[in-house]
Amino acid sequence: SFPELFEKKNYELRIAGGAVRDLLSGMTPQDIDFATTATPAEMKELFTSAGVRLINNKGEKHGTITARLHEQNFEITTLRIDVVTDGRHAEVEFTTDWEKDAERRDLTINSMFLGLDGMLYDFFNGYEDLKNKKIRFVGKASERIQEDYLRILRYFRFYGRIAEKPDDHEPSTLQAIKENARGLAGISGERIWVELKKILLGNHVNHLVRLLYELDVAQYIGLPLNGTLEELDRVSKNVQNLCPKPMTVLTSLFRVKDDVTNLDLRLKISKEEKNLGLFLVKHREELTRAVGPEPLRPYQDFIMDSREAHTNSRILELLKYQGEEHLLKEMQQWTVPSFPVSGHDLRKMGVSSGKEIGTALQQLRDEWKKSGYQMDKEELLSCLKK
Repeated sequence: SFPELFEKKNYELRIAGGAVRDLLSGMTPQDIDFATTATPAEMKELFTSAGVRLINNKGEKHGTITARLHEQNFEITTLRIDVVTDGRHAEVEFTTDWEKDAERRDLTINSMFLGLDGMLYDFFNGYEDLKNKKIRFVGKASERIQEDYLRILRYFRFYGRIAEKPDDHEPSTLQAIKENARGLAGISGERIWVELKKILLGNHVNHLVRLLYELDVAQYIGLPLNGTLEELDRVSKNVQNLCPKPMTVLTSLFRVKDDVTNLDLRLKISKEEKNLGLFLVKHREELTRAVGPEPLRPYQDFIMDSREAHTNSRILELLKYQGEEHLLKEMQQWTVPSFPVSGHDLRKMGVSSGKEIGTALQQLRDEWKKSGYQMDKEELLSCLKK
């Protein structure tokens, strides 16, 4: 196994960062990253001579080597110190000092190392903070943020993942975020969107988005200046436990479709996300349940009329937005019935011109809709005879 390779050469190797946090919280980490005292050149030499396959990734200049072993990728990064930072990326130099490496990480809960013998190396009280569900920057908040302004959003993301109560921030941290919010203007939309989506799916979402406004962050990440926070409060209650898409939660802030377009200009969201936002803004008010025995009918009719593949999943998001849990369950079990009559059937009955076929099909579709999509081919064609 590769730890033995390191041991043979007296290089130290430990598990680093998020994986340590997950292991200590009793979760299985998605991927395990390692840190080592060996330089990239030493690691290459080590792996190549042992016949381990290296994956060429662009991480090498900041010290990361990726090894492929037993169908798994392992990222191993040399301990480093950030020399120059510009708020987006850093130039690094390598070190063998574990504490120096921990010092340049963002949050205390992400700055721990775990020896393969189970020994925890925790220079900044990360384990205490994790147990007490405290989210804190390593060292001075403003310094950490100025190294990479995206850390402002990472703070909120981990807060929504780990903190128990909505309002448990250190005032000095919030102050540092407010003073540095502008820096987010220089961060790419794609990086921001990745973090924002995770915030929207975490806990305390209405509290955290409210903070994005109070701390002047919102304007630099594409959110509308006058976002409707009351609607967000309502919708974030509605969608609890319904597994909404991030865009469904976010749309509650939007008043008009321009809000979606502006978000897209800043964050370069996917086409599908943009269309979902536009769909919800357009239909959230007037497309609602029917009074009477068939509450789902308006939604079903909408899907049948649109005849488009995406509509079904957008309607499901609309039901989550509206907090219609029961209708959502029914809708998830409903299969879109297919219209039983084709132009071919009509030709067999002697309707020949394309135009007539088109009209006839539309009339039969209307009949079929009135029947709640129950009528079969025979019944529909007998309507035509009349």
